[in-house]
Amino acid sequence: MKAPSLNIFKRKQEMATAPDIEAATLRSDRFRLQRENEWRRLEEILDRLESGRLRKLSDDDVLALPALYRMAASSLAVARETSLDASTLGYLETLVQRAWFQVYGPRQGLTSWMRKFFGGQLSQSIREIWLDICVALFVMIMGTITGWILVSRNVEWYYSLVPTQFTDTRVPGASREILLESLKVEDSAQGMSAFAAQLFSNNAGVAILAFALGFAFGIPSLMLLVHNMAVLGAMMWLYASVGLHWEFAAWLSVHGTTELFAILLAGAAGMHIGRKMAFPGKKSIMAAAAEGGQRAAQVMIGVVTMLIFAAVLEAFPRQLAGTEARAIIGVFMLLFWLAYFFGYGLGRKRPAS
Repeated sequence: MKAPSLNIFKRKQEMATAPDIEAATLRSDRFRLQRENEWRRLEEILDRLESGRLRKLSDDDVLALPALYRMAASSLAVARETSLDASTLGYLETLVQRAWFQVYGPRQGLTSWMRKFFGGQLSQSIREIWLDICVALFVMIMGTITGWILVSRNVEWYYSLVPTQFTDTRVPGASREILLESLKVEDSAQGMSAFAAQLFSNNAGVAILAFALGFAFGIPSLMLLVHNMAVLGAMMWLYASVGLHWEFAAWLSVHGTTELFAILLAGAAGMHIGRKMAFPGKKSIMAAAAEGGQRAAQVMIGVVTMLIFAAVLEAFPRQLAGTEARAIIGVFMLLFWLAYFFGYGLGRKRPAS
């Protein structure tokens, strides 16, 4: 007796559901027919834009594009609310997404952006934080002098400042021959690629940390720069104490003029954000930080690029070239970065983003 009752209930349910499905289908068809001409016109405009046939677009089509996009977006919202058929919903989602990229999306590709960025935007951003660069440079110089003075007065400071990874044979009391051996020229480039990747990772970590700490009004960035340069000052004293100041300077300059310059810019970029937050002027703190952050982010893209160069120079020319070649490469890279950042595009208006 239960089974027939269940069958009767199912038949009644199907009879009640069928009109609902038919009504929903009619409602979906009516909705599509009322707006289909607008969708088709928008789709034709998008096809021409995506295929690069801009000249075939009339002025009316160009002016109608934003309005057609808004109408399609409105139709999509209605379709989602009323649960129209899946094919109509999928078509509208794709159409609205394509139209959004044409109305609000970027107007240039990666190649065009890189050409504009490295063709003037990066240099302009670096020149705009010149005050922070000057402060960071002064702090780095003072950090180097501090490290030199501390170790020259008490060699125990060397072990406190210099990380253990650099204190293998490079320690106070080592002979000139042992220290010169640490600056030797390698016979081959075997394994240098992995070494370059490791160097880039380490240097990028220091630069990003110097930048990130700038949000605390730039003070931690300054402290990090002082500490890193004190390490350099201590090592400079060590090599100079045995008469290897020229050899060490050449060994360091081949990559150091690029690497230290990048760390200088990273610290200055972080300080720039902190300075904007501490002295926002007439703007709110968030608005000033956002403006400074946008400029600093562009500088950091340049910093990462420089660190890639530094890793390659440190892994190959530094290990394979002699003292004179190292010095020439180091001086050339320093002059190149100075000319590019502070001379290239000087007086030219900032390129449009």
